[in-house]
Amino acid sequence: MYKIVASDLDGTLLTPDHKIAPFTKDVLNRLHQQGKDFVFATGRHHIDVAGMREHIGIPAYMITSNGARVHNCKGELIFQQNVQADVIAGVIALTKTDPALKIHIYRNDDWLLNVEDKSLSEFHDTFSYQLFDVENPPLDGVAKIFLTRDDREHDNLVEWEDRLNEHFGSRANIAFSTPWCLEVMDAGVSKGHALEAVAKEKGYALQDCLAFGDGMNDAEMLAMAGKGLVMETSHDKVKKALPNNEVIGSCADEAVAHYLADNLL
Repeated sequence: MYKIVASDLDGTLLTPDHKIAPFTKDVLNRLHQQGKDFVFATGRHHIDVAGMREHIGIPAYMITSNGARVHNCKGELIFQQNVQADVIAGVIALTKTDPALKIHIYRNDDWLLNVEDKSLSEFHDTFSYQLFDVENPPLDGVAKIFLTRDDREHDNLVEWEDRLNEHFGSRANIAFSTPWCLEVMDAGVSKGHALEAVAKEKGYALQDCLAFGDGMNDAEMLAMAGKGLVMETSHDKVKKALPNNEVIGSCADEAVAHYLADNLL
């Protein structure tokens, strides 16, 4: 029934140590051999995801930066939507006042960060950040800004979510990818709308899409797809936002791959 399978990465397709497990790799290859299209749909940077795609060894579309970038299976950029310059300047001006925040920017082919963070190497094998000056931030080519804290204090980030929505809510899509990562994209950017564009390009509709995710940045995609599956380990906010969506197991158990093997292969 489904022609396209789209999946989030961290907390969904990847194991807790942020890797593609052998069984998952095998299932995705079998899926490709049976004529199904696979789409990475993630908040990660496209260069980071391209390395995973090469490791798996299948042609796949890449929805990255939560839908602000879409690359086809040849690696060609087919869609981009950047955060507006005055929104970037305003977000940085506000958030730089909180010394506990780490401010990240995905800009074109670069990942920028305002302070050093050696712990990030566990999430990314080869792709790494460069430092930027919050007093002179880049204002063009920015796919998204995201905020983290070393203590992973969710309630503090919720306060920042409210503040940013108050100032920029009509001009930005502000959503959590994990409880400890708050993301800012341009208004109208979402994985759901990017998946719709990919489906149309391939001659299908959203009803032909099966999607998996665990974060609030997945909510539009899981609601818009023909069937959207929520991970068991998702934050309660995700489950409350999608009360009628089926819940499957954990990424630690490769629940996405097992669901595909049991239902599509």
